[in-house]
Amino acid sequence: MKSRLLTRSILGLALAFLFVSIAAAVVHPPDVNPANFSYPIVNPNPRFPLVPGTTFFYEGEKDGVAGSNAFEVTCDTRSILGVVTTVVHDRVYEGNPAVLIEDTFDFFAQDNDGNVWYFGEDSTSFPSGSTEGSWEAGVNDADAGIIMLTDPNVGDRYFQEFAPKVAVDLAKVLTLSGSAFSPFTGNASNLLVTKETSQLDPAAVENKFYKSGVGFIRGEDVKGGNEFTQLVNITTGNCTP
Repeated sequence: MKSRLLTRSILGLALAFLFVSIAAAVVHPPDVNPANFSYPIVNPNPRFPLVPGTTFFYEGEKDGVAGSNAFEVTCDTRSILGVVTTVVHDRVYEGNPAVLIEDTFDFFAQDNDGNVWYFGEDSTSFPSGSTEGSWEAGVNDADAGIIMLTDPNVGDRYFQEFAPKVAVDLAKVLTLSGSAFSPFTGNASNLLVTKETSQLDPAAVENKFYKSGVGFIRGEDVKGGNEFTQLVNITTGNCTP
């Protein structure tokens, strides 16, 4: 009969091996090669279309409190690590009447293979004015992540944000045949579903649903929270890069 100490040692080794195996399975984005990016984007990724002038409107609820946000793909750009990124203005509101609680400028770029990269964010929370959570690739050891793959496959795992002690978010592809409802799409099928987690908050798990030709249509907490958001409208406008 094994001693408790030996059993614990074996268990510890097993857990360590499991952790290393899981970590090894996560694809860390390669170094950014500016030559593999071009702007303007010719063929936007259908599940994350960065079309300047487009605004996605979402509504939802968090812990019983109504919320909404506007995700505006602007005409503005920002150069990061030699890559021209698209600036997205993301505003989050809470309550009724709605009060602005977070104002963020996100920086995205699509490579020539169709993958959409995330290069950072400039975020301000209200009423505190805190900029906690802001980061930029190439600053303080932060690296650009992948927000959407061009050819996702079940089981794919990848970093979406990699800013140590600030934002270390990961995604895993659960299925390409999911279904979900949003007021804009109605009941939708054949959806990409990803499970998103954070190394800084491992108890929280969110599933996100993406429809080809539309983009992100629904998100819902499945662990560590009580929040959902869903697409209610999309508007388009003229924008000259």
